[in-house]
Amino acid sequence: MILHLYFARRFAMTFLMIMAVLFALVMLIDGVDQARRFGGLDLGWPRILQLTFLNAPQTINLILPLIVILATITLFISLARSSELVVTRAAGRSAMRALIAPVVVALLIGIMAVGMLNPIVAATGNRYLQLSESYRAGGASALSISDEGLWLRQGTAQGQTVIRAWRSNSDASVLFDVTFISYDSENGPVRRIEAGSAALQEGAWSLRNAKSWPLSPGVNSEAKAEKFETLIIPSSLTLERIRESIGKPAAVSIYDLPTFIRQLEQSGFSARRHQVWLQTEFARPLFLMAMVLVASAFTMRHTRFGGTGVAVLTAVLLGFGLYFIRSFAQILGENGQIPVLLAAWAPPVAAVLLAIGLLLHVEDG
Repeated sequence: MILHLYFARRFAMTFLMIMAVLFALVMLIDGVDQARRFGGLDLGWPRILQLTFLNAPQTINLILPLIVILATITLFISLARSSELVVTRAAGRSAMRALIAPVVVALLIGIMAVGMLNPIVAATGNRYLQLSESYRAGGASALSISDEGLWLRQGTAQGQTVIRAWRSNSDASVLFDVTFISYDSENGPVRRIEAGSAALQEGAWSLRNAKSWPLSPGVNSEAKAEKFETLIIPSSLTLERIRESIGKPAAVSIYDLPTFIRQLEQSGFSARRHQVWLQTEFARPLFLMAMVLVASAFTMRHTRFGGTGVAVLTAVLLGFGLYFIRSFAQILGENGQIPVLLAAWAPPVAAVLLAIGLLLHVEDG
């Protein structure tokens, strides 16, 4: 038990050290990128640093498997150089038993990443998008899906327009039973429009069977209402921006994702991408365990045998290969070419079985 706690503490400290180094590196690189991206807007360094801090958790979440691999490699190479692995083997402790503590720590890291880091990434990522959009365009556009339907907001320097639709077609290019409420930047709501449908074209919404009410103070809205068979309303939104807002599962906390999936389906959208993402997040602890097993299969050897550099390179490349296969399976699942559960769970399960096979081959020959 004491040896397990020792290995667990060493692995956790190594993981935290590598994560701190990579976090500093991410901050440096992303800070330069943010300064270049917003260099023409004269934001100042405080706002650039704010954007950098908001974007950093997303990058750390993305490279978490790499951090686990590097932590495992660093741990076992240090244990091999200090001959602690030799002593452990001489005491009758097999390689599989020596891996229990790092694997359990990786499992806990995965659970914390799903339960704690995922909501942080969702919150900071959404805030980053809001601020960057506001700095670029002087106004913000946003999308929200609830039990009351689909809500959009498009903004310009002149004001905001809130759009609500009960449902949409699958790619969000046409909204049905839609309401537009325009707000002036100083005087509040100025116009309300209801339409049977609204199709997003280049730079404008095309409304059919529309009725418009002015909302200015002192005006009889119903008496001044107008009906239009077709009405064109300028828009700063594009299909790509709407799909991007809908299609980023990472922008939704894992605790809210099941409800969001249900609301997507009620609004007429395909929720397959979010379903794959949800199952992939659930499978993340298993995938991090696989990264520990893969890295240890090549580094649990004494340094006097030589070839340490080749073993480290092989472990890193195999880890990247498994990450690529996982991402590829996720894409296939999102496109509907393989079932959702297979896309999310097959790569980590296969990676664990592959790593166990390598360990048994190294251990027993």
